[in-house]
Formats: sequence, structure tokens, C-alpha cells
Amino acid sequence: MDETADKIAVLGAGAWGTALARLLAERGPVGLWTWQEAHARALTTDGENREFLPGYSLSPNIAPTAQLAEVLSGAKLVVVAVPSEGVRATLRLAQAHLMPEASLVIVAKGIEPTSLMLLSEVTRDVLGGAAEHQAVFLSGPSFALEVARGLPTNLVAAGRDPERSRLVQQRFASDRLRVYSSDDPAGVQVGGALKNVIAIAAGASDGLGFGHNTRAALITRGLAEMGRLAVAKGGNVLTLSGLAGLGDLVLTCSAELSRNRTVGFELGRGRQLPEVLSGLGHVAEGVVTAQSAHHLAERLGVDLPITSEVHAVLYSGKPVAQAVRDLLSRPLRKESE
Repeated sequence: MDETADKIAVLGAGAWGTALARLLAERGPVGLWTWQEAHARALTTDGENREFLPGYSLSPNIAPTAQLAEVLSGAKLVVVAVPSEGVRATLRLAQAHLMPEASLVIVAKGIEPTSLMLLSEVTRDVLGGAAEHQAVFLSGPSFALEVARGLPTNLVAAGRDPERSRLVQQRFASDRLRVYSSDDPAGVQVGGALKNVIAIAAGASDGLGFGHNTRAALITRGLAEMGRLAVAKGGNVLTLSGLAGLGDLVLTCSAELSRNRTVGFELGRGRQLPEVLSGLGHVAEGVVTAQSAHHLAERLGVDLPITSEVHAVLYSGKPVAQAVRDLLSRPLRKESE
């Protein structure tokens, strides 16, 4: 059988996991795992994911299931599409069923709250040192809804093993999705995680009624924060000028489809965080990442002023307007510092 037709397992049936399963199913069988038996039955019965991606049919090549052993049996490519705080638990459950030669594609974006690890470090911690070369991190400016609609999208696949990164390129690429490769998983992960935090700040700025000048400044200085943290984690600052950095940052800070921007926007309008999150319906990774990134920066001695102010708003009840004033009143310095 041609390698492009080998079975693929997608772990996580949210909007992003479902959109990727639909894309991958154009070339062969895909198992789509959800941890809820009732959700698996609904996916099968409805022929679509009405909870997270309504209106987009599931191919006959997609087999929804809540049985992890079943979905991983014979899967040479395993896509991990659960929220970042669930990656460790999912890998632990999957460990006994993974094929030794399977490639792991991590599409979650975040920093583990308890350990402050990047997801590559979580993967190694659970699966051992060999997993460093099995794992590829797929990131970039991409909304699940637009991928489901077939709109042109560009992503980057970053891994330590160039051959696995090439394989992921081939598996995911289509006439609507272009995938670049990278040898900087640390930089790609930091970009994918921190852009959600900066998007909350940009949304808050918009909610306060500030203009394009303010948003542009937040994006630019947010990019500088991403670069500093990436370098501290062994990444290349130039990676942040690419799809997983600037590309994803601009998208997430500017588009109304962005859940993280929406959280910030509603906070800027004066709503309280619990109320905002209860009405969101989906995970906003930046809320969790604001805490983990803030504490990781403290541990590493990295200056992340925007991230710190977002953390103060979310976790200490700091008024959004005061956070903005404190950012603007910081000591003057050279832009390159």
C-alpha cells in the first residue's frame, strides 16, 4: 500500500481535530478518537461534528470511536489534537497502543501548566527520549473553520528528524494546504503558545476602543516577547518571523474568529472572565498559557511585559485599563532590548 494511504489516527474530535481528519481522509482511512462514547456515536449517526464543527460532513473514510486501542491499531501517523493541558494524559493512555515506528504530529499549542514544559518536553517525559525524533509539531495561522471550507492555508511542520517532517509535509499538503518544514520545534512551539496570550491583549485593546496603532504595537512587541522566550528555550529567533510566529500572531490578534481575541475583547468591554468563558463554547488556550508562560518566564529570567499584564488581568483581577497604563509607563529603552 502506498504510504499516503496508510491508516492515520487523530486523537481529539474538537474543531481542529475534525477539520484535519476531513483533510487527511481525502487520501485514506482516518480514525477519529473522542474520549466521550456519546460523542463518538453522534459523530457516526450525524455524519458531522455538530458540537464543534457543524455543517461539514465526515467522509466515509473517517471512523469515529471512543476506543483508543482501536483507533491506534495499525496507525503509522498519530495526530494529537487535544487541548495542551490534556496532551500528557492522552499520551499516557495511548502509550501502550502506539506502534513503535509511528510518527506523532502534535497540533496542540500551549505550555503545560503544572510542569511549565513545552509539549515536546511533555512528549519526551511520557514516551522517552526516542519520542523527540518521532514528534513533529504542526503550527501556523489556521482556523479550523477555514480549513474545513477549503480556503488556502499555510502551515509549518517542525521536528528534529528531517525525514519525519518531510513525511508530515506530504501527508498534510494539498492544493489548498501548503506545508513548510522546520528544524526548530522549540521556536515553533513558543510561537504557537504565546501568540494566544498576545491575542488576549490585542482583543482587550480593541474592547477598550483603542485603534489600529495600539494593536500594531501589541503585535510587534508581542513578537519580541515570543522571540525572547524562544531563544531561552533553545529556539531560533528567526523562526518567529515565519508562519508559527508572526503569521499566527497576526491572524490570532486580528480576526473575529479568534477565541483568544474574543476573550480579551469582552474583558476590555468590562465583562468578567467566568462569564466570558462560559459563553465561549470552545477552549481559549491563551487563558491557560498566560499563567504557564508567565511562570516559565519568571523561572528563566525572561522579560515578558505583555504576558505579565495579561496574567495579572486574568488571575489577579487587575483592571484592563490599568494594565494598559502600566505597559505604557514602563521605563523607556532601546527597541532592540
